[in-house]
Amino acid sequence: MLAQIPNSHKDLLEGPVLVTIATVMPDGQPHLSVVWCSYDGEYVLVNTARGRQKDKNLQARPIATILAIDPENAGRYLEVRGTVDMTEDGAVGHIDQLAKLYTGADSYYGDVTPAVLANKEIRVICKITPTRVTFVE
Repeated sequence: MLAQIPNSHKDLLEGPVLVTIATVMPDGQPHLSVVWCSYDGEYVLVNTARGRQKDKNLQARPIATILAIDPENAGRYLEVRGTVDMTEDGAVGHIDQLAKLYTGADSYYGDVTPAVLANKEIRVICKITPTRVTFVE
């Protein structure tokens, strides 16, 4: 069942707020990464590259938790747990959108990270379907 993101906390997913994503390592330990994210009204979207630890973990165990803490009020936060579907479709455009939102740059490759990586990485969108949402005002 799809859990709802409360209107009062959507701003934490619409950025630019750095969020932490938790995935599960092969040995069961949590793996945490600070990431950029966006929210399309249904899914929390995180972008990564094939071969990174997040990608490996999510391919093997497609579940994740996002924790977004309000940078203006550390007592206000949103936790989203969910299942994850991954797609390469639109992933380069998505990382460019995130780069614009978080840094003001027009392009991720060349503006935020070296342009040479554009031909070495395969981008992927991790679409998190919320199954449990916890929040504090």
